[in-house]
Amino acid sequence: MSGGNGDGQSAEDLAAAWGAETDGADGEVSVQPARVLNQAEIDSLLGFDDGPGDGENRTGMQRIISSGLVSYERLPMLEIVFDRLVRIMSTSLRNFTSDNVEVGIDNILSLRFGDYLNSIPLPAMLAVFKAEEWDNYGLMVVDSTLIYSIVDVLLGGRRGTAAMRIEGRPYTTIERTLVERLIHVVLADLSVSFDPLCPVTFRFERLEVNPRFATISRLSNAAVLARLRIDMEDRGGRLELLLPYATLEPVRELLLQQFMGEKFGRDSIWETHLAEELWNTEIDLDVVLDEQTMRLSDVMALQPGSRIVLNTQINAVVQLRCGGTTLFEARIGKRKNCMAVRIEREVPRVVVFDR
Repeated sequence: MSGGNGDGQSAEDLAAAWGAETDGADGEVSVQPARVLNQAEIDSLLGFDDGPGDGENRTGMQRIISSGLVSYERLPMLEIVFDRLVRIMSTSLRNFTSDNVEVGIDNILSLRFGDYLNSIPLPAMLAVFKAEEWDNYGLMVVDSTLIYSIVDVLLGGRRGTAAMRIEGRPYTTIERTLVERLIHVVLADLSVSFDPLCPVTFRFERLEVNPRFATISRLSNAAVLARLRIDMEDRGGRLELLLPYATLEPVRELLLQQFMGEKFGRDSIWETHLAEELWNTEIDLDVVLDEQTMRLSDVMALQPGSRIVLNTQINAVVQLRCGGTTLFEARIGKRKNCMAVRIEREVPRVVVFDR
């Protein structure tokens, strides 16, 4: 074996070493104990030694691991809607709880609906709501910390004491009722946040505690998730809003705008200029004196000097065409030794739709 390091060994050296390890003295194959890979070799095998790869630099294993991630188009106006929701909710929840409430947005991301259902920390309350105008559904998740904080605040808990959490029991009717009131407030604020973009009403449907019963979309479908943080001095929690892309499809074009009221291809100056140029456009009008149907053999037999007799006389009705469109009917006549036509009437254009 050559004296170079392990990385510089040639293929022949590796083959010789393998043969020396596997061949016994009598030519039989000897079984060697399996070598255990260390952490560095495992990371190198999985492609994690150089950090996460992006684009074409990712290894095959990294592509398999990241196959569950969702590639989605950015919706600029949706981010503005959620920013507006944060401002409105800060005021609404202060009036709702009679306490100092601060609402912030942690992040907005895209993921598959099934992956999100599996990642919901339980216990939690899952509110299913419907967008009436879009005829589809969304999901709101209130974590247990926020549930107990809201119950503590609404029932007169003293400030400066953390909300008491009692795990291992189902939520009571009082807790569910108080959380439903919070959900109605948030849904009303979400409707107001969408108003500058398009009117939509979010209606509360039902409250679930099991993610299996809150399935509103296929598990493989993509969805937008907004994580909100609600702080009430030393109390608070997290609230998450999930809107499937199928729900947002009716207003997708509006959400793709860079700013409110953005319109493409609308310019009054250009429209006026185009109209003026169209009025000054020159077109060719063809006077169809006669149309005849001939056999192909007769057409092929035509020679220079052959005559085609037109069955049109003076004062006969002819057609004026522009391209293949008939525009007018006219009568043929003479004026100063020249053939002329006088327009009699305009031919209505018929629009034909292909099935």
